[in-house]
Amino acid sequence: MRVSADRDVCVGAGLCALTAPAVFDQDDDGLVTVLTPAPEEQDRPAALEAGGLCPSGAVRVAEEPSEP
Repeated sequence: MRVSADRDVCVGAGLCALTAPAVFDQDDDGLVTVLTPAPEEQDRPAALEAGGLCPSGAVRVAEEPSEP
């Protein structure tokens, strides 16, 4: 899993940081900061939820292809 965020479209709602605090934070301006671009297994469900909750679509969560 790879997590990224587009700070140019972030509106500072903070749902990402509230939902997945091990993966996301907010800077002093309230904009998203990715703490862990490749979350640990236990943090992945929260990261996925945060991606779905982001009102501006700034948070992106992508599954990496499995290795054969």
